[in-house]
Amino acid sequence: METDIREIQVACFRLGEDIYAIDIMRIKEIIRPQKLAVLPKAPVFMEGVLNLRGAVIPVVDLRKRFDMPVREIDRDRRLLIVALAGRTLGIAVDEVTEVITVPVANIKPPPQVSQGVGAEYLVGVCLVQDDLVMLLDPDRLLTWSEADEPGWMGEVKEVSAAVELT
Repeated sequence: METDIREIQVACFRLGEDIYAIDIMRIKEIIRPQKLAVLPKAPVFMEGVLNLRGAVIPVVDLRKRFDMPVREIDRDRRLLIVALAGRTLGIAVDEVTEVITVPVANIKPPPQVSQGVGAEYLVGVCLVQDDLVMLLDPDRLLTWSEADEPGWMGEVKEVSAAVELT
């Protein structure tokens, strides 16, 4: 029995005036910003870690990751808690707007650009009504070396496990 995926549902969010989206199957939950613990020597785009019901989750600020101007945190800001390959990551965005269904046939390859959000972070782009929506691949937001950076993705799990044992 062969199943063709003809459409996907994505959660749309804003960074400035731009609209991005992530497949909802990758999103565990969407929460309001919480107090974060800052980790020394973490990459500049790493906001810190949060404790979400006993799980210590690193949080990436997409504005900083994409070299966009920093914006004051307001009531619209949200954290997308997403599943990566065997890990969980929080992604800080300006505002979550809606969940939409996109026909797979409407998704085009990402443009090759020299400035702005690079194609390395994108699965593709699509036009929804009159808006261009950039579909992010959450697995590409961190390189393997960043994900294995001491003190946050790898060691945070070990520290939280050790704390639970004591």
